[in-house]
Amino acid sequence: MFCNNRVAKCCDRQKTLNPFVSTLFSDEGSNFQDILLEITGQKTVPNVFVNKTHVGGCDKTLQAHKDGMLQKLLEGSNETYEYDLIVIGGGSGGLACSKEAATLGKKVLVLDYVVPTPKGTTWGLGGTCVNVGCIPKKLMHQAALLGTALKDSRNFGWEYEEKVKHNWQTMIESISNYIGSLNWGYRVELRDKNVTYMNSYAEFVEPHKIKATNKRGKETFHTAAKFVLATGERPRYLGIPGDKEYCITSDDLFSLPYCPGKTLVIGASYVALECAGFLAGIGLDVTVMVRSILLRGFDQEMAERAGTYMKDHGVKFMRPFVPTKIEQLEEGTPGKLKVTAKSTESGEMIEGEYNTVLIAVGRDACTGKIGLDKVGVEINEKNGKVPVNDEEQTNVPYIYAIGDILEGKWELTPVAIQAGKLLARRLFDGSSLKCDYVNVPTTVFTPLEYGCCGLSEEKAIELYGEENIEVYHSLFWPLECTVPSRDNNKCYSKIVCNKLDNERVVGFHYLGPNAGEVTQGFGVAIKCGLTKELLDNTTGIHPTCAEVFTTLGITKRSGADITQKGC
Repeated sequence: MFCNNRVAKCCDRQKTLNPFVSTLFSDEGSNFQDILLEITGQKTVPNVFVNKTHVGGCDKTLQAHKDGMLQKLLEGSNETYEYDLIVIGGGSGGLACSKEAATLGKKVLVLDYVVPTPKGTTWGLGGTCVNVGCIPKKLMHQAALLGTALKDSRNFGWEYEEKVKHNWQTMIESISNYIGSLNWGYRVELRDKNVTYMNSYAEFVEPHKIKATNKRGKETFHTAAKFVLATGERPRYLGIPGDKEYCITSDDLFSLPYCPGKTLVIGASYVALECAGFLAGIGLDVTVMVRSILLRGFDQEMAERAGTYMKDHGVKFMRPFVPTKIEQLEEGTPGKLKVTAKSTESGEMIEGEYNTVLIAVGRDACTGKIGLDKVGVEINEKNGKVPVNDEEQTNVPYIYAIGDILEGKWELTPVAIQAGKLLARRLFDGSSLKCDYVNVPTTVFTPLEYGCCGLSEEKAIELYGEENIEVYHSLFWPLECTVPSRDNNKCYSKIVCNKLDNERVVGFHYLGPNAGEVTQGFGVAIKCGLTKELLDNTTGIHPTCAEVFTTLGITKRSGADITQKGC
């Protein structure tokens, strides 16, 4: 081990190091610098080695002592840790990271455990998206769209005499079977890539060491050089009488064995509006209780337009109200509940009866009970989120975090997958590419779908000033809606441009059919620096909804009429 006076002084504070310190004197420095550069790629000193393993400089040596790694090296163990990487969480991000690391030849362990909901609901490997999020949500949204298509079909010449109705049990069974096949597929894929999988709850007990507890209570202990936190989030409850006893969340809805009947959805998040939308779309009586605004964090003009469309198509909105108490009037599947609520403006108290109450008021990170305090990982105490640097590294150097638990980052499956893959490549393959959290396209699958990429109009004004942005917009009427004579000029398109940067598109917003498919392509264009001029010079595909973005000519500040009269 090579060391100079500076590191010797540092090491005096760490008694463990004292027997192993020697001093590199300044008159021999230049020769040693050349040797060190050849061996380590590092010319500066101190440059510490322990049992032929390069540790680094003073700071890294002290950190290695703090992490427990130095002691392992001093003991001369050939295999310092049981695993190169332990991933805590088997959702989209965790699976992507673990598989990539294994592909790069690393020994990897994945731990995944679903704590049952208050209603006892649990699920298999794959995380929120696969089991109780994106996948079942989109399939139930499709069920609602098919109902609309059935009604439209008569105008296109289809004739049928049998009364059409929806069967909840058939839908749930079909979706559950598909999700089950995905769960099995993930397990097979981990096995094929030599990733060890344990259906156990992970908890840190000391640096580099976790305790894994399975559903039978059996405990095992495992160590790793590095850890990735990918624990995801779970729905937040209200903290009022009766919420956990009588209400459900999205964690329960997608496998609910009975039709929920008359439903109250509490919340205005994308989860709330998506669930309310497809429940109404299959014919149920649905009310949404909103505390303040719809789709917080999204462009508010688009959010209100999406909400207005839902209201026009049968979803009732109760705003601004918050629930204060949930009581059970009748048991059953679904039974009957009484909800007491209070106006956030006037203080008025109201009551209503429903078969099912669905809570969708946000989600909290699953970080509070995995022993992060034992290893010193900092979290946001309010929501459990984990602050990281631009390499997804926490304040503890050997622990990283990805996915929905990150502070201030997108809570989206594709983002978690991308972050997981790139993190594994940086850790084990010398890559330097980092996940891009800017200009991420996404879609809210409300009855009239909302796709966006980049800044909301409000955020663009905040960043650039209202005088420095230009908003081009238009209503439009999809051709497929003309024959059934519905939703004339209900769809809406908008781009937000930065006038100081050649009218570069900094915000893209689309409210209409197939929003995800439309937004995906424009997401690529925005990442490439899309400008208004480039859109104007692009030939549209006719007749489509997306072509409206190639013909936008009316600015919002002009106040001109944006309704379309025809194709």
